[in-house]
Amino acid sequence: MAAIAVTQQTFKSEVLDADKPVLVDFWASWCGPCKMMGPVVEEIADERTDIKVCKVNIDDEQSLAEQFGVMSIPTFIVFKGGNIAAQTVGGQAKEALLQSLGL
Repeated sequence: MAAIAVTQQTFKSEVLDADKPVLVDFWASWCGPCKMMGPVVEEIADERTDIKVCKVNIDDEQSLAEQFGVMSIPTFIVFKGGNIAAQTVGGQAKEALLQSLGL
């Protein structure tokens, strides 16, 4: 399943109220490392049915980026039960990303 684009309006229902862990990719279209990580994030979304994968465009959703203290992108945050469980910043190989997030 493809990564789900979330907004301020859908963040609670898609991420905080999810019944399984959610990997959220905070990104921007002008960010080189974000572009590099895009296919990796989509691959994770396609391969892993045990987690939900969402994307937040920080240019469109600045309030969400501020709310979660996103200072650099790409930032990846895992939410479990509505709480932050893990976080990492920067482009990484898929296996390294999953390992750093405990997935």
